[in-house]
Amino acid sequence: MPNVIVTTRDGAERTLAADPGLSLMEAIRDAGLDELLALCGGCCSCATCHVKIDPAFIGLLPPISEDENDLLDSSEHRDETSRLSCQISMAAELDGLRVAIAPED
Repeated sequence: MPNVIVTTRDGAERTLAADPGLSLMEAIRDAGLDELLALCGGCCSCATCHVKIDPAFIGLLPPISEDENDLLDSSEHRDETSRLSCQISMAAELDGLRVAIAPED
């Protein structure tokens, strides 16, 4: 089971176990980190599950889709490491993934 290190908005780090096949958003939500709102429940129709990915892991992720790209454009906190956590499927090769919950828009 891959582990994910999540940095919250206040700078605290928390290590979570993520079942393979779950989205990163589901793993964070199921761990009780309420600051990741995920209002649409993972349908890629909002940007409330915005996270910043450690650059060392960017190359392991699938390319960003047009829908995800458009939604991230609505965030004033978007940068080259921004992704929607609902669009990242957890897998063994992502063990040790480090993410930070993006500031709220």
